[in-house]
Amino acid sequence: MNPSASKPLPAGAGEAVHLANDGARDVPSPHEGLAPVVIDTNIVLDLLVFADPHCAELRAALEAGSLQWLATPAMREELLRVLDYPQLQPRLAFYGLAPAQVMAAFDARATLHPAAPKAPCTCKDPDDQKFIDLAVAHRACLLSKDKAVLAMRKRLERLGVELNLPVRG
Repeated sequence: MNPSASKPLPAGAGEAVHLANDGARDVPSPHEGLAPVVIDTNIVLDLLVFADPHCAELRAALEAGSLQWLATPAMREELLRVLDYPQLQPRLAFYGLAPAQVMAAFDARATLHPAAPKAPCTCKDPDDQKFIDLAVAHRACLLSKDKAVLAMRKRLERLGVELNLPVRG
């Protein structure tokens, strides 16, 4: 399933999502009121490396600042680790990208938050639990192609998380 397969996300206002230094602020966040979204690593690769056309609306919404991309340091570390996989190197070369460029794009678009508490539901794939936990904690849309995550749709919806909502202009 791709990120553009269901209902539209509400449009928000504001400037482009950027990396927050610690997630704690005394003043309202410039992202307050934006639709929160958690994006798993495979879709991050589609978005930032492969320029997948299924991510065009997501890319446009992030660039327009109508979504707040939520991530954790562990998600950032996972992306960095995946970018070093030998099987990904030819694809990065094909697109003329270095891992540092992809990480800079991630840092420019994602707002880092501390790891979320364990959600009441558990994913069969422990590598995906961090995405579920963050989405549940923030009642964010979760974009994932992972079968183990998609199998949790009804449980996540009961917790206020919708899977794979598209972004409409």
